[in-house]
This record gives sequence, structure tokens and C-alpha cells, in this order.
Amino acid sequence: MVFPATAFIPLLLDAGAPAPNPITQFVPLIFIGLIFYFLLIRPQQKQRKEQQKLIESIKTGDKVVTSSGIYGLISNVKDRTVMLKVADNVKIEIDKAAVATVLDRSAEGSPESAVS
Repeated sequence: MVFPATAFIPLLLDAGAPAPNPITQFVPLIFIGLIFYFLLIRPQQKQRKEQQKLIESIKTGDKVVTSSGIYGLISNVKDRTVMLKVADNVKIEIDKAAVATVLDRSAEGSPESAVS
């Protein structure tokens, strides 16, 4: 007894045509993967490394902008947090990862005036 679903399989397969090379079938997928890597993944990794270097180089006296847009002066650096002086007698403690850019390095720091 032949089941109806399997009865059409010989009609769908063309026994006379040679099977395509499996490598040529994967070339477009590999090409799309390379495009994703060079356009999305690699720039993101580079940006993450630059942000990590920025966070590690933060020191007391740096003028910074946080990711939420708060401008301030670093008054104390701890392991995971920094004390940010935003006005006279106003200090807030923020996570180091919240620092987006360093506007001005302290006098004993590097001569760069702006780091993105």
C-alpha cells in the first residue's frame, strides 16, 4: 500500500538532473555572514573596546558627560563607581559605565582635550 503523501516524491525528484554542489549552495550564506560581521559585529566590538579603555582611564579631575547627559567633574574614583561633582556641594555617585565621554583631562593627565 502506498501512502498518498509519499506517492508524489518521485514526481518531485528529477532523477536525470545532477545534484548541485553543496559548497555552492552555502556560498551566499557565507557571504551574508561576512557582511554581517564587517558591518555590524566588528564595529560594535571596536566601539566596546574604546569605551572600556575610556572607563579604565578615568581619574580624579576629569570633566565628563554621562550617558544621561549630566556634565560634571570626577572627584573620586572607586572600583566600580565614581563620585561626580555636578555643582557646589552636590556630588552624585554613578557607575563607571555611565560615563559616555571625557571632555577635558585633568592637568596631570594626557594632553588630549577631547576623547570620544
